Amino acid sequence: MTAASLLAFAGLCLVLAITPGPDTFLVLRFSLSRPGAGMAAAAGSALGSMVWAVAVAFGLAALLEQSAEIYRVLKIVGGLYLVYLGVAAFLASRKHTAADAVDLEVRRTSLRSGFLAGALSTLTNPKVGLFFLAVAPQFVPHDGSAIPSTLLLGAIDALVGSAYLVAVALLAGRAVAWLKRPAVTTWLERVSAGILAALGIGTIALSAES
Repeated sequence: MTAASLLAFAGLCLVLAITPGPDTFLVLRFSLSRPGAGMAAAAGSALGSMVWAVAVAFGLAALLEQSAEIYRVLKIVGGLYLVYLGVAAFLASRKHTAADAVDLEVRRTSLRSGFLAGALSTLTNPKVGLFFLAVAPQFVPHDGSAIPSTLLLGAIDALVGSAYLVAVALLAGRAVAWLKRPAVTTWLERVSAGILAALGIGTIALSAES
């Protein structure tokens, strides 16, 4: 692969990364409690993306393209997980009062939780695998190096996506630290939780119709 083709692929990854999706709102949700947890979610998302790249490289993700049923089931599982995250986040935000909200330590989310949530969100999103299936052949040279080339593309996608999500986490964390208004933080947490749940419900509804 040439440098030009790698830059073109990186640009495509950037366009997809800045398009709001489950990963963006998930990172935002965790960042509002703790910027480090948001960055951990970004790292988890990057790991999930690399797992999909490995699956595509070795032909495992081709099952998604060949079986509509597998694709539908995976989408429903991912949708249910997003609904769970949204509901759990909303319920957690209701427990915060103006008194305990002053202490940010009470509102912090563990790095492990953020990482696992980011990884599971991406792993249960079949669109990531289909993206590699559809796009990788356009950039992989026909010289017998399909596996290493696909893994390289996966690494680029993970790097670009995680860099954008880390930026989201840092900006969200700085905004919360600057405002330091418990009511505003709680409102933002509930909005992001609602968006996650809505995305999950929409995914499930669309999967059930197809």
